[in-house]
Amino acid sequence: MPPKPSTPPLARTAPRAVAALVVLALLGLGCALLPGSVASAADGPTVRLSAAQAGQGGSVTVKGAGWRPGALLMVLICGRSNPGRGVVGGTDSCANAEGRAVTTGKDGAFSKKLPVAEPPVPCPCVVHVATVTGAKERADAAFRVAGHPVKPLPKGATGGRLAVLGGTRLEGSSGLLTWFGAPPQRKLVLTVGNTGSEPVEDPVFRIGASHGVFAPEWEEQRWQGTVAPGGKARIELPVELTGGAHGDYLVSLRFGGEVLAEQPWDVGRPWGVTVFWLLLCVVVPAALFRVGMVIVDRLRPPRRVASARRRRRPPSGESRGRHGAGGRGLGAALPWFTPDAAPPAPAGSRAPSPHDARRTPDEN
Repeated sequence: MPPKPSTPPLARTAPRAVAALVVLALLGLGCALLPGSVASAADGPTVRLSAAQAGQGGSVTVKGAGWRPGALLMVLICGRSNPGRGVVGGTDSCANAEGRAVTTGKDGAFSKKLPVAEPPVPCPCVVHVATVTGAKERADAAFRVAGHPVKPLPKGATGGRLAVLGGTRLEGSSGLLTWFGAPPQRKLVLTVGNTGSEPVEDPVFRIGASHGVFAPEWEEQRWQGTVAPGGKARIELPVELTGGAHGDYLVSLRFGGEVLAEQPWDVGRPWGVTVFWLLLCVVVPAALFRVGMVIVDRLRPPRRVASARRRRRPPSGESRGRHGAGGRGLGAALPWFTPDAAPPAPAGSRAPSPHDARRTPDEN
């Protein structure tokens, strides 16, 4: 039997070398693609829409990813904005009444159906998603509201621009009236600097306080003064809450459509109001009970039988005088004038008898 031809060593090792080269190529391709995927995940939260355009009365599904797990988000349709510049004018440019709140899952993703409504300002519009509590995060997606007017965005200001330089704090304390439900008052103090090229004269700030998931009610306050380019100034603005307010509040300060500073405020409970209601719950029932007793006494019929019995009963002194010890009448009422102890009668007079006390003046 002829021997089989032997395979050369190079032919046996060639397939193994090719397989090793293929594996190395795949590993290199994976390493090349890995930094790109990490960068896209590190870009921050994202928002995707089911449709780029819809009319009022319709709806659009908003999906997001890359958010903090368990974060509470607010989803709004805002006008006069674009994804690169953000919402010009803040949430005042949004359809707040038709906004929706959503909580992200454990993976930081969410999906929410949002009704389409026209914002109070012209488009270009976006679907604006921002966190309500915790660290501030936001994301915008371009959206067109069919039939809503469109106007160019206002040009960005090239003059002065304010930025917070120092820490923000609340100064002041609560008085006795606050303990009984008076509006709590504080003073927001911060230091700002002008990072622009032009002075800022008499800036108008917007200050508001939010409680829980409720949006703040903004109030415009003008600060009298001028901040020169490169200069700084100390700003003091009064803050006042509604009467009886208590709990955790967040005071926010805005200027030029941007939030400059936020300061938490823990407002104590007005315990004086609680004490007042407790006393009222005790005093009112007691007063009603007393009034009821007075009415019952007025409406109660008189006790005629008992009063008649009292009139027929002889006095205790008279009964004792007539029927005293020994049944001797007047002598029993005056024991020191008994016949044995009475002084001797004068000559020519007779001794008094018990029957004399019963005689009338006419008989004498």
